[in-house]
Amino acid sequence: MAILSRSAAAAIFLLAAASALAVPVYSSREQALARAFPPPATVERKTFFLTEAEREKASRDARSKVESGLVIAYLARDPKGPVGTGYFETHVVRTMPQTLLVTIRPDGTLQAVEVIAFGEPEDYLPRRNWLKLFVGRRLDDELVVGRSLAHVTRATLTTRTLSEAVRRGLAVHAIVAGRALTQKEAP
Repeated sequence: MAILSRSAAAAIFLLAAASALAVPVYSSREQALARAFPPPATVERKTFFLTEAEREKASRDARSKVESGLVIAYLARDPKGPVGTGYFETHVVRTMPQTLLVTIRPDGTLQAVEVIAFGEPEDYLPRRNWLKLFVGRRLDDELVVGRSLAHVTRATLTTRTLSEAVRRGLAVHAIVAGRALTQKEAP
């Protein structure tokens, strides 16, 4: 009898769930991380648990509820040091799920946003040029559809939920990164 690794079991579960819901999956977790952090970068999965106060702070900062205190971060390093952190975010757009990979540079700015799976009709999927509006951005009051992010005809709910997910990723990252710095400085 074969025993599956945790990541293989998770990938099979994700693909089975996506198949059952007929959700198109555009790439695997490993493929997406390899595109975000190409060699010679290596990626380490780390698990963090936010306190209730940290989760509430992240929700306030993001202006969107952070549902869970469990955070899975993918920390990328190359021989020169850290190159970024990735977070996968799954949420419901209208009635179907969307999964994103939000990558953040060491300086806290957004590196990229990639749609990994999208269950709504393809017509509602924002184009790559719209996703590029996030590159280099920080969490601020302008990172909202209708301000620095353009409205997209026929994709209003998608763009709103996507921008909320990005803001949640940035808010959670600020807490996780701040905690990591504090831990390094501790004796």
